[in-house]
Amino acid sequence: MVGPRDLKSPVQGPLMSGATRRSALGLLLGTPLLSACAGVQQSLSQFSNPFSSSSPPPAQPAGPPQQATTAGTGGVKVAVILPLSAAGNAGLAAQSMRNAAEMALAEFQNPNIQLLIKDDNGSPQGAQAGAQQAVDEGAEIILGPLFAQSVPAVAQVARTRGISVIAFSTDSSIAGRGVYLLSFLPESDVNRIIEYSASIGKRSVAVLVPDNAYGNVVEAAVKAAVPRRGGRVVAFEKYGADRATPARTVAQQLGSADALFMADDGDNVVAVADAMTAAGANLRNIQLLGTGLWDSPRVYASSNLQGGLYAAPDPAGFRGFSGRYRTKYGAEPIRTATLAYDAVALVAALARTQGTTRFSSDVLTNPSGFAGIDGLFRFRADGTNERGLAVMKVTTGGGVAVAGSPKSFGA
Repeated sequence: MVGPRDLKSPVQGPLMSGATRRSALGLLLGTPLLSACAGVQQSLSQFSNPFSSSSPPPAQPAGPPQQATTAGTGGVKVAVILPLSAAGNAGLAAQSMRNAAEMALAEFQNPNIQLLIKDDNGSPQGAQAGAQQAVDEGAEIILGPLFAQSVPAVAQVARTRGISVIAFSTDSSIAGRGVYLLSFLPESDVNRIIEYSASIGKRSVAVLVPDNAYGNVVEAAVKAAVPRRGGRVVAFEKYGADRATPARTVAQQLGSADALFMADDGDNVVAVADAMTAAGANLRNIQLLGTGLWDSPRVYASSNLQGGLYAAPDPAGFRGFSGRYRTKYGAEPIRTATLAYDAVALVAALARTQGTTRFSSDVLTNPSGFAGIDGLFRFRADGTNERGLAVMKVTTGGGVAVAGSPKSFGA
């Protein structure tokens, strides 16, 4: 693997391979601030759990739009677009992400950036207006928005100015053409856990996923990942309100499988595991596999899921981040707050090291990637991302790492 193309650390010069490159990558995002990630807290909405498969809550009236503000005094202007006045948990999530963005600015040493913070009011129209205002004020890159439906409106403005967007949505269909997603995508979870399970000899996989948008993404990912690793999908079922019938169908085929992959959030995956047991499956005789949604107290308390393996960010960095956030703001950050932190730390580092090409596609899609709160990440040319994830084991005491997150990306 080669080092980052043309990236220079403000301290160490050209980034080289091995330990020198890795330490410089840390400097690129402001070490010692970045320490890697933590257990995902299940909470009231998908905004505080980046791995949630649940649908957004019904629309509620938003509050009056907040006035645009700035943070920092640097010469490189960076737009931050968030639903600050949106109703309910969305607005709370946006405020936490704003705090994290400003925290990154404060912790990065002498950043030459100024954040132009715009409230999109939780709507595409508000997002487009905020983006237009920001680019008219000289923004060179846009961070946000959070909602998938608002990203195309922002992208339309950005493309007319030839600038990039780093959005926080988990909808891969809106990525591309200068729109990059810095979010937790299910595809990374699937690829990591299937890769690991194949490495321990588990190649015949039965699959149970929810019949919803999240399940559709996971379905495509698992059906691609299993054969790529030399395995086969021996059973595949989706479930809705009726879990019992799909569970019986899969239970009858477990004899030809050595792994059972279930992708859903804590409450639902426990219910599915219970349905499998009720259908006669002995889940202790098969390797259970899952995604980052499994990082849930409900999962750890389930006797049926003990010993199951799932992919998620390494649990160290979010703890450190949360501690600093609590000290600064006197409250707990939402789980997605690290996305805003990493986005600001990244653009601050690129502004320092990359000159006039700082936010170009060649720089943003550097194959060696970047080091963030949640570990390694890199943007693909299609706008999606790849993350370096750990493999965690379900125990009654919580998730325990059985394979650490990678220290570098392969070629």
